[in-house]
Amino acid sequence: MNWIQLDSLNQLQDIKAEKGYHIIFKHSTRCSISMMAKKRVDMDLNELPEQVKPYFLDLLAHREISNQIAEVFSVHHESPQLLLIKDGECILDQSHGDISIDEVLEMVN
Repeated sequence: MNWIQLDSLNQLQDIKAEKGYHIIFKHSTRCSISMMAKKRVDMDLNELPEQVKPYFLDLLAHREISNQIAEVFSVHHESPQLLLIKDGECILDQSHGDISIDEVLEMVN
């Protein structure tokens, strides 16, 4: 499974409006903790069911989208951060060392 680059506010509105599951992974390319979290997520990404759409946000390049994510999904900004969205609502918010695809799989299955 490959990441979908989240690089426009329109995509964010689509995620909010669509039924089903979406993951948003917010990544700071300057942070070693974020790089480690991304490696862990990348290793397990293929375990996600096909119906889960994985979005990747380079938050340094798209800070305005990161800010909108916090507002639209009522979450506190973190980096790195993984959000599981179901039917437009955030049902899981993980950050730093707590980021785990295993917990996502439990909630989706």
